[in-house]
Amino acid sequence: MNAFDLNHSLREQWEFHWNHQIRVRLEGLSDDEYSWSPVSDAWSVRPRGTSTAQIQAGSGDFTIDFAFPEPVPAPFTTIAWRLGHVIVGVLAVRNEAHFGAAPASYESWEYAGDAATALDQLETQLDVWLAGVRDLGNDGLLVAVGEKEPYPELTRADLVLHIHRELIHHLSEVSLLRDLHTHTHRS
Repeated sequence: MNAFDLNHSLREQWEFHWNHQIRVRLEGLSDDEYSWSPVSDAWSVRPRGTSTAQIQAGSGDFTIDFAFPEPVPAPFTTIAWRLGHVIVGVLAVRNEAHFGAAPASYESWEYAGDAATALDQLETQLDVWLAGVRDLGNDGLLVAVGEKEPYPELTRADLVLHIHRELIHHLSEVSLLRDLHTHTHRS
């Protein structure tokens, strides 16, 4: 009988979802879909200086909308915003903190102004994430995350599960928004 490979199982959880559900749903994402908002006042990624949000974070030509504290109810968010959140807040910040990747924050990130650039950023951060998780091996997954995370006593395995839930959750929302866009913009 083979020993249980926790690392493989955690990576497979995400990789199966990515390869069999999400990747195909992101193919052909248009710039119109990327920035489309089905409601007024949705948070998005916008050209610098065009947002009315309390906080406009980012270092490049485009910024992402935020407010602190977050309004109740939380604003609706576009595909651009959701991808920006996943790329930076879910992946890049963790890639820096846990795997030695380049510094990343909502404030310092150069947000994508188009769908193709956002998808390239997503794939890059996913590659770094999965390589980092793979390199932890099984023993590394049992180590506490420490002060880099809000719950320092939790293990890296707990963090991996959390990040994968976030990826599945938000990228499924992106898929739903694409469906909504398709069904509201029929010729």
